[in-house]
Amino acid sequence: MGACGAVNLTIRVNGQTHQITSDPDTPLIYVLRDELQLKGTKLGCGLEQCGACAVLVGGKTVLSCVSAVETFEGQDITTIEGIEATEVGRRVQDAFVKATAAQCGYCTAGLVVAATALLTETPNPDREATLAALAPHLCRCGSHPRVLRAVTRAASG
Repeated sequence: MGACGAVNLTIRVNGQTHQITSDPDTPLIYVLRDELQLKGTKLGCGLEQCGACAVLVGGKTVLSCVSAVETFEGQDITTIEGIEATEVGRRVQDAFVKATAAQCGYCTAGLVVAATALLTETPNPDREATLAALAPHLCRCGSHPRVLRAVTRAASG
């Protein structure tokens, strides 16, 4: 990813427009973490298999570890740092804290992002819908029961 393939791109992250110069094939997560200094989104597997890199794009959960930054030009991206800008995002974060839904916390940002997307689209999901929405997210600490409680708590307001 040298400068020879770099292009100027405009991306909108957490309500702010950013002009960046990057290789268009650079995965979004590297731009978020390295160029914009938004460190909340984590790089786990780098293969879209763990969910730690989840962000919202147009309100939908997107895994940012292999998705080229150029595909996000002109779209609204929300990272964990911007999730509290919505009432649902604040409710989810509060519920995760109250349910102590994190141990090491590495996967937590991705889970909060996914839960926010779920509850924005489906305010009162059943257990199956919640499990399906969180299925792409791995937690090696085993806090999934608390994560499910947190989503249920956030859904009930």
